[in-house]
Amino acid sequence: MNPWSYTDCQLCPRMCRADRTKAPGGCGSGPTAKIARAALHHWEEPSISGTRGSGTVFFTGCTLRCCFCQNHPISHQGIGKEVSEEELCRFFLRLQDQGAHNINLVTATQYLPSVTAALRLAGPALTIPVVYNCGGYENPEIIRALKPYVDIWLPDLKYFDSGLSSRYSGAGDYFEKASAAVSQMIAQTGPPVLDEDGIMHSGVILRHMVLPGARKDSVRLLHWMRDQLPTGGFLISLLSQYTPFFQVKETNDYPELNRRLTTYEYRQVVDMALELGLSMGYMQEKSSAKEEYTPTFDLEG
Repeated sequence: MNPWSYTDCQLCPRMCRADRTKAPGGCGSGPTAKIARAALHHWEEPSISGTRGSGTVFFTGCTLRCCFCQNHPISHQGIGKEVSEEELCRFFLRLQDQGAHNINLVTATQYLPSVTAALRLAGPALTIPVVYNCGGYENPEIIRALKPYVDIWLPDLKYFDSGLSSRYSGAGDYFEKASAAVSQMIAQTGPPVLDEDGIMHSGVILRHMVLPGARKDSVRLLHWMRDQLPTGGFLISLLSQYTPFFQVKETNDYPELNRRLTTYEYRQVVDMALELGLSMGYMQEKSSAKEEYTPTFDLEG
């Protein structure tokens, strides 16, 4: 596999093998990176956002495209602007100059040939950590190839049950691929390393957003984390921020998701995490489930 090719695309587990120089791939993306926002972002986990913000670059498109995506305008609707590798490099360095604790690549998988080229252009001038912020649906081979480029992994682990992943993300093999990818991320980085101010320099933060009606699936994931991942090898981040967005609100295709998460559902998952010893990490206040915490994708930057 050539991981940096747009002409025989195998960047994600869907393995569409499209020649994206001639037509968009299965993700709808072409051969040029497209971004919707490049700015300081203060709403990640505390060890990522810190006091100065995370230098977050939101890439247009997504290889997963969940029906409930909170970034729907960029993941489904294509909002964004094409940028060259040189421009992308300048964004990285500008964010560093603005005081960012890190460069945070949000859903970058479909543009990895361009992203890695931009990171090579930045070279030693880029001195802050690089964060890879993704939905977890990744090829382990791509994770290995990214070892020279990525310091911090920030993946989701969304589903255990293939029925849920097929229904909501069109990916019946989600857990198979994501569990292997997460294991590889932890193997590459080792245990989390934070400085004296609590800012992460390397490691894995494993996110899981509890979905309405799916707390039993969340519990199965927690058991897998406890049984299969190394103790102390990652920080867990349990998210309560689910809010019905776009496709869920505007159609009647997913009525079970057209409500907010209850306090009872979230507390059941948090309590189970603590019972299993998964206490290193973060939980959210229920007040995080608000649309205003999703940034406006107005091409800032």
